[in-house]
Amino acid sequence: MPTLQIIGIPQSTYVRTSRLTAHEKGAAYDLVVEMPHSPAVLSISPFGKVPVMRHGDVELYESKAINTYIDRAFDGPALIPADPAGAARVEQWVSAINTEMDPLMVRRYLFAYLFPKGEDGKPDRAAIDACLPDLDTQIGLLDTAFANSDYLAGDALTLADLTLVPIVHYLKGAPESGEKVAGAKHLSAWFDRMSERDSVNATVPPAA
Repeated sequence: MPTLQIIGIPQSTYVRTSRLTAHEKGAAYDLVVEMPHSPAVLSISPFGKVPVMRHGDVELYESKAINTYIDRAFDGPALIPADPAGAARVEQWVSAINTEMDPLMVRRYLFAYLFPKGEDGKPDRAAIDACLPDLDTQIGLLDTAFANSDYLAGDALTLADLTLVPIVHYLKGAPESGEKVAGAKHLSAWFDRMSERDSVNATVPPAA
Protein backbone atom coordinates (compact mmCIF):
# COMPACT_ATOMS: atom_id res chain seq x y z
CA MET A 1 0.00 0.00 0.00
CA PRO A 2 1.45 3.42 -0.87
CA THR A 3 2.54 5.70 1.97
CA LEU A 4 0.24 8.58 2.79
CA GLN A 5 1.92 11.96 2.36
CA ILE A 6 0.68 15.05 4.20
CA ILE A 7 2.34 18.03 2.59
CA GLY A 8 2.75 21.41 4.28
CA ILE A 9 4.34 23.09 7.28
CA PRO A 10 3.93 21.69 10.80
CA GLN A 11 3.07 25.13 12.19
CA SER A 12 -0.16 25.23 10.15
CA THR A 13 -3.30 24.50 12.15
CA TYR A 14 -4.84 22.76 9.16
CA VAL A 15 -1.76 20.60 8.53
CA ARG A 16 -1.82 19.60 12.18
CA THR A 17 -5.48 18.58 11.97
CA SER A 18 -4.67 16.26 9.07
CA ARG A 19 -1.76 14.81 11.01
CA LEU A 20 -4.01 14.33 14.06
CA THR A 21 -6.52 12.55 11.84
CA ALA A 22 -3.87 10.17 10.52
CA HIS A 23 -2.55 9.46 14.02
CA GLU A 24 -6.00 8.73 15.38
CA LYS A 25 -6.65 6.32 12.50
CA GLY A 26 -3.32 4.60 13.06
CA ALA A 27 -2.33 5.52 9.50
CA ALA A 28 1.40 5.72 8.84
CA TYR A 29 2.28 8.88 6.94
CA ASP A 30 5.16 11.06 5.86
CA LEU A 31 5.05 14.76 6.67
CA VAL A 32 6.57 16.41 3.61
CA VAL A 33 7.53 19.93 4.66
CA GLU A 34 6.65 22.45 1.98
CA MET A 35 5.76 26.12 2.24
CA PRO A 36 2.42 27.37 0.93
CA HIS A 37 2.57 28.26 -2.76
CA SER A 38 5.68 26.17 -3.32
CA PRO A 39 5.81 24.32 -6.66
CA ALA A 40 5.10 21.04 -4.87
CA VAL A 41 1.98 22.45 -3.26
CA LEU A 42 0.81 24.25 -6.40
CA SER A 43 1.12 21.01 -8.35
CA ILE A 44 -1.82 19.72 -6.28
CA SER A 45 -3.69 22.82 -5.10
CA PRO A 46 -4.48 25.64 -7.52
CA PHE A 47 -4.76 27.92 -4.48
CA GLY A 48 -1.36 27.08 -3.04
CA LYS A 49 -2.69 26.43 0.46
CA VAL A 50 -1.57 23.69 2.83
CA PRO A 51 -2.12 20.92 3.54
CA VAL A 52 -2.23 18.96 0.35
CA MET A 53 -2.19 15.18 0.30
CA ARG A 54 -0.88 12.38 -1.86
CA HIS A 55 -1.74 8.72 -1.41
CA GLY A 56 -0.68 6.71 -4.40
CA ASP A 57 -2.69 8.06 -7.32
CA VAL A 58 -4.97 10.10 -5.06
CA GLU A 59 -4.07 13.77 -4.70
CA LEU A 60 -6.26 16.15 -2.70
CA TYR A 61 -6.33 19.72 -1.43
CA GLU A 62 -8.61 21.33 1.20
CA SER A 63 -8.21 19.91 4.68
CA LYS A 64 -11.82 18.76 5.11
CA ALA A 65 -11.59 16.65 1.96
CA ILE A 66 -8.20 15.30 3.04
CA ASN A 67 -9.42 14.40 6.51
CA THR A 68 -12.60 12.77 5.24
CA TYR A 69 -10.51 10.67 2.85
CA ILE A 70 -8.15 9.58 5.63
CA ASP A 71 -11.09 8.67 7.87
CA ARG A 72 -12.67 6.53 5.17
CA ALA A 73 -9.54 5.04 3.61
CA PHE A 74 -7.91 3.70 6.77
CA ASP A 75 -8.93 1.36 9.55
CA GLY A 76 -9.43 2.63 13.06
CA PRO A 77 -12.25 4.35 14.92
CA ALA A 78 -14.51 6.45 12.73
CA LEU A 79 -13.94 10.18 13.15
CA ILE A 80 -17.09 11.03 11.19
CA PRO A 81 -20.09 9.04 12.43
CA ALA A 82 -22.00 6.83 10.02
CA ASP A 83 -25.42 8.02 11.13
CA PRO A 84 -26.75 11.10 9.30
CA ALA A 85 -27.38 13.22 12.40
CA GLY A 86 -23.97 12.49 13.90
CA ALA A 87 -22.21 13.18 10.61
CA ALA A 88 -24.14 16.43 10.25
CA ARG A 89 -23.13 17.59 13.73
CA VAL A 90 -19.48 17.01 12.86
CA GLU A 91 -19.91 18.86 9.57
CA GLN A 92 -21.66 21.71 11.39
CA TRP A 93 -18.80 22.21 13.84
CA VAL A 94 -16.03 21.79 11.28
CA SER A 95 -17.76 24.34 9.05
CA ALA A 96 -18.25 26.75 11.98
CA ILE A 97 -14.59 26.46 12.94
CA ASN A 98 -13.41 26.94 9.36
CA THR A 99 -15.72 29.80 8.40
CA GLU A 100 -16.26 31.68 11.67
CA MET A 101 -13.65 30.79 14.30
CA ASP A 102 -10.50 30.39 12.22
CA PRO A 103 -10.97 33.77 10.47
CA LEU A 104 -11.32 35.54 13.82
CA MET A 105 -9.10 33.53 16.13
CA VAL A 106 -6.27 32.77 13.73
CA ARG A 107 -6.35 35.15 10.75
CA ARG A 108 -7.30 38.31 12.67
CA TYR A 109 -6.23 37.83 16.28
CA LEU A 110 -3.24 35.45 16.30
CA PHE A 111 -1.82 36.76 13.04
CA ALA A 112 -1.76 40.25 14.59
CA TYR A 113 0.91 38.87 16.92
CA LEU A 114 2.64 36.54 14.48
CA PHE A 115 2.84 39.08 11.66
CA PRO A 116 2.80 42.47 13.44
CA LYS A 117 1.82 45.44 11.32
CA GLY A 118 1.91 48.20 13.90
CA GLU A 119 4.43 50.99 14.25
CA ASP A 120 8.05 49.89 14.73
CA GLY A 121 7.11 46.32 13.87
CA LYS A 122 4.93 45.90 16.96
CA PRO A 123 1.50 44.25 17.01
CA ASP A 124 -1.33 46.53 15.98
CA ARG A 125 -3.02 47.15 19.32
CA ALA A 126 -6.19 48.56 17.75
CA ALA A 127 -6.58 45.50 15.52
CA ILE A 128 -6.13 43.17 18.48
CA ASP A 129 -8.55 45.08 20.68
CA ALA A 130 -11.17 45.02 17.93
CA CYS A 131 -11.11 41.20 18.02
CA LEU A 132 -11.67 40.81 21.74
CA PRO A 133 -15.49 41.13 21.99
CA ASP A 134 -16.00 38.51 19.26
CA LEU A 135 -13.29 36.37 20.84
CA ASP A 136 -15.27 36.42 24.09
CA THR A 137 -18.38 35.35 22.23
CA GLN A 138 -16.75 32.45 20.40
CA ILE A 139 -14.83 31.14 23.41
CA GLY A 140 -18.06 31.35 25.38
CA LEU A 141 -19.85 29.34 22.69
CA LEU A 142 -17.21 26.63 22.87
CA ASP A 143 -17.26 26.59 26.65
CA THR A 144 -21.02 26.06 26.59
CA ALA A 145 -20.67 23.27 24.03
CA PHE A 146 -18.40 21.33 26.40
CA ALA A 147 -20.53 21.94 29.49
CA ASN A 148 -22.43 18.67 29.07
CA SER A 149 -20.15 16.67 26.80
CA ASP A 150 -16.54 15.55 26.77
CA TYR A 151 -16.42 16.06 23.00
CA LEU A 152 -17.55 18.74 20.60
CA ALA A 153 -19.95 16.80 18.38
CA GLY A 154 -21.33 13.93 20.41
CA ASP A 155 -20.11 11.37 22.91
CA ALA A 156 -16.92 10.32 21.11
CA LEU A 157 -13.87 11.89 19.53
CA THR A 158 -14.55 13.22 16.03
CA LEU A 159 -12.97 15.34 13.37
CA ALA A 160 -14.60 18.36 15.02
CA ASP A 161 -12.34 17.99 18.06
CA LEU A 162 -9.28 17.47 15.90
CA THR A 163 -10.06 20.62 13.92
CA LEU A 164 -10.28 22.68 17.10
CA VAL A 165 -7.20 21.38 18.95
CA PRO A 166 -4.55 23.27 16.91
CA ILE A 167 -6.40 26.58 17.27
CA VAL A 168 -6.81 26.33 21.04
CA HIS A 169 -3.15 25.31 21.32
CA TYR A 170 -2.16 28.67 19.86
CA LEU A 171 -4.84 30.64 21.72
CA LYS A 172 -3.43 29.41 25.02
CA GLY A 173 -0.09 30.98 24.15
CA ALA A 174 -1.32 34.50 23.36
CA PRO A 175 -1.92 37.10 26.09
CA GLU A 176 -5.63 37.90 25.99
CA SER A 177 -6.86 34.63 24.54
CA GLY A 178 -4.73 32.64 26.99
CA GLU A 179 -6.56 34.29 29.87
CA LYS A 180 -9.92 33.81 28.20
CA VAL A 181 -9.33 30.09 27.56
CA ALA A 182 -8.08 29.62 31.13
CA GLY A 183 -11.30 31.22 32.37
CA ALA A 184 -13.48 28.92 30.25
CA LYS A 185 -13.43 25.89 32.56
CA HIS A 186 -15.21 23.44 30.26
CA LEU A 187 -13.11 24.35 27.23
CA SER A 188 -9.93 24.19 29.32
CA ALA A 189 -10.87 20.79 30.74
CA TRP A 190 -11.50 19.49 27.20
CA PHE A 191 -8.11 20.72 26.02
CA ASP A 192 -6.40 19.15 29.03
CA ARG A 193 -8.03 15.82 28.17
CA MET A 194 -7.05 16.14 24.53
CA SER A 195 -3.48 16.98 25.54
CA GLU A 196 -3.16 13.51 27.06
CA ARG A 197 -3.74 11.83 23.68
CA ASP A 198 -0.74 10.38 21.86
CA SER A 199 -1.83 12.06 18.63
CA VAL A 200 -1.77 15.52 20.20
CA ASN A 201 1.64 15.04 21.79
CA ALA A 202 3.08 13.63 18.57
CA THR A 203 2.04 16.65 16.49
CA VAL A 204 2.97 19.61 18.67
CA PRO A 205 4.31 22.22 16.23
CA PRO A 206 7.86 23.50 16.63
CA ALA A 207 8.25 26.77 18.49
CA ALA A 208 8.36 29.84 16.29
